[in-house]
Amino acid sequence: MKKENRSEITEKGPFRTGSIGLIGRPNAGKSTLLNRILGEKVAIVSDKPQTTRNRILGIKNEPDAQILVLDTPGIHRPKSRLNDAMVRSALAVAEEADLVFLLAEIGKRGLGVDDELLGWVHKTDAPVFMVITKADLVSREEILPAIEEMSRKKLFKEIVPVSALKGENIDHLIEVAKTYLPEGPPLFPGDEYTDQPMRFLAAELVREKILQKVYQEMPYSVAVKVERYEENQEKNLISIRAVIYVERDSQKGILIGKKGEFLKQIGMEARKELEKLTGGKIYLETWVEVSPGWQNSDQELKDLGYE
Repeated sequence: MKKENRSEITEKGPFRTGSIGLIGRPNAGKSTLLNRILGEKVAIVSDKPQTTRNRILGIKNEPDAQILVLDTPGIHRPKSRLNDAMVRSALAVAEEADLVFLLAEIGKRGLGVDDELLGWVHKTDAPVFMVITKADLVSREEILPAIEEMSRKKLFKEIVPVSALKGENIDHLIEVAKTYLPEGPPLFPGDEYTDQPMRFLAAELVREKILQKVYQEMPYSVAVKVERYEENQEKNLISIRAVIYVERDSQKGILIGKKGEFLKQIGMEARKELEKLTGGKIYLETWVEVSPGWQNSDQELKDLGYE
């Protein structure tokens, strides 16, 4: 990929380019933070744990830096080969990043961090920030004890409370983070904000609409693969065929719904968001197939892009 021509010296000093890995437990707010930093939606979000299954790169372009932000699946105890692949993906990013944000949400019961996560910090060579998420949900008086407790452990270069949902303290977080990144020219053109292809984003948006509407075990039994992605520039039209995989016939019936209405609603909502994203017309065809045990099949996981 051709690099953009840009001076390595800016008004703020040397130009910096580096990667930041977002690490934490499921539902810590990693994808919401990524989207807020970029000002673009590249990672789907839901209230379901383990929504993110892949490593997702976001590119934040600033006058004095290009910041490569890597969203990762939440670190959890694997119960399937899919879960194992997700955790390995997260830990691999943490080992390769120039800087790590360890995200932990704050709530009425305190800070959502445990000894296992803190023990991992000892193992990485990269500088680590503790990023306290969802700080808008508690008072300043409740946040200060958590900051003091984490400071005493002397594990983190910085401890920064933020609200990604409201955008609070995000600019400060980025400004401080830049000082820890290495000097160097940008690696991507200045108008790019992710390396993910539209085929991947389309599949994720379909899965997001499903996650927002189904409950219990269903979200973890669903995978989406785009089998066809064709662009017609003359008609400003993109034609997409997305196959939704589930593990049981009963799940297929739920997703399709009475007279196909539930599946139509999922497709309509995904299509509207894709049209906003692409600025063109979208023809989206959705299909549901049963694939028993796909979460523990090496070949299925590879075909779906999880390995």
